[in-house]
Amino acid sequence: MSSPPANAVVLLSGGLDSATTAAVARDRGFRLYALSVDYGQRHDAELRAAGRVAAALGVARHVVVKIDLAQFGGSALTGAMDVPKGRTDEQISHGIPVTYVPARNTVFLSLALGYAETLSAADIFVGVNAVDYSGYPDCRPEYLAAFETVANLATKAGVEGTLKFRIHAPLVDMTKAEIIRLGVRLGVDYGRTHSCYDPDYTGAACGRCDACRLRLKGFQEAGLTDPARYQD
Repeated sequence: MSSPPANAVVLLSGGLDSATTAAVARDRGFRLYALSVDYGQRHDAELRAAGRVAAALGVARHVVVKIDLAQFGGSALTGAMDVPKGRTDEQISHGIPVTYVPARNTVFLSLALGYAETLSAADIFVGVNAVDYSGYPDCRPEYLAAFETVANLATKAGVEGTLKFRIHAPLVDMTKAEIIRLGVRLGVDYGRTHSCYDPDYTGAACGRCDACRLRLKGFQEAGLTDPARYQD
């Protein structure tokens, strides 16, 4: 008689990378518990997409946690700053953009860690990427390794040795095109996902922000058509 699948928490933003990461976790045999965060971002299109993705993947439970990082501001995604549009690949690849949300991944992973401990889940999946990562410091392998150390130092399960937490970032060293090809192979419907930083009121993507440009470039290099809705 086979043992039941192990639980895993997957951070699910509703974007292309997180949807692919969730599909990878499912393919590895985990029972998925999805966690999305309503953090005061400028639109809810990605949260609606997260719900669609969670339903398609058949997760055991999808939790949406509400916090308000907009109280701090400091980002074009949580404050009044304009989202950069039309930047070149060279501009995107240098520096930390104004769409960086201070400490966001640390907050998200901390929430995922708390959720995982209640589920006796040693495995946390996050869709960060250090190749097409737009300069975000909390998407790097050294950051993830440091957080994994913290996870095992700062929890009852870690200290008592009942769980050894692992932070999985299966896409961290992949290009966007490689991620898309992997997702297609795993049956991800990218038409359910949302990546744009500044969609219109219908949820249609702008096609010009950094996230849209990286996504469109990935589909082009993968030889595929992006099924997302765009304004133009």
